[in-house]
This record gives sequence, structure tokens and C-alpha cells, in this order.
Amino acid sequence: MSKVILIVDDAASARLVVSETLQAAGYDVIEAAGGEEALAYARDYAVDLVLVDLHMPRMDGITLVGELRALSNYRLTPMLMLTTESSPLHKLQAKQAGATGWMVKPFKPAQLLSTLARMFNLPLNPPA
Repeated sequence: MSKVILIVDDAASARLVVSETLQAAGYDVIEAAGGEEALAYARDYAVDLVLVDLHMPRMDGITLVGELRALSNYRLTPMLMLTTESSPLHKLQAKQAGATGWMVKPFKPAQLLSTLARMFNLPLNPPA
């Protein structure tokens, strides 16, 4: 069974790049254009991992991570911040909200896939 990953980013181009990378590696992908949309989805469905952008309108990524952690089916779900931001303060805030990791955009596809493999405790090259 393939892992399901929720991508949350207000930039359609960023979602497309991440989605194509993950789908090519055999992951199933759900996309949300913002925190509110992701939270609405998460209330009804569970995923195996959440990739979250930091800067989004109406609900930023740190707030979303905190809201997701409050849901019983997301307490242990890995959540990776995938953002252009690299501020130590934002990283600390994200960790305190419950983020599992942090990756800076732009990313190399191999870097993202190896990070996910580690988070899922899978071989470094996920099956396609």
C-alpha cells in the first residue's frame, strides 16, 4: 500500500513540483491550497505525512501544524515544513508546534525523497 502525503502550499507551482516528484516515486498525493483547506480535509481523513509551507494567507504553516496536532488522528503523523524560510526562530516555533522536520525550498528531488524515506523508515529509493 502506497503512503499518502498531504501537500499544503498556496503556490500552485510549488504544489505541482512536489506532487510530480512524489508521484514519480510511488507516493499518493493530496493537495491543499491553504491551511484551512488542509484542516478541513484532515478532520475527515488521515494521511501518512504532511508537507507544509510556512507562509500562506489566512493560516500559516506553523498554526496549521499546531491545529493538526490537536486532532487525534494526526498526533503522531510526521509533518515536514517545506519552505523558503530558514530563520532559526521560525524553525523553533515550528518544532514547538509539532513539526517533525524542516526543509528549505528550492529542494532537490533526491533530497526530498531521501528525507521522506528516513521519516517512513524505508529504503532510500522508494519503489515506483
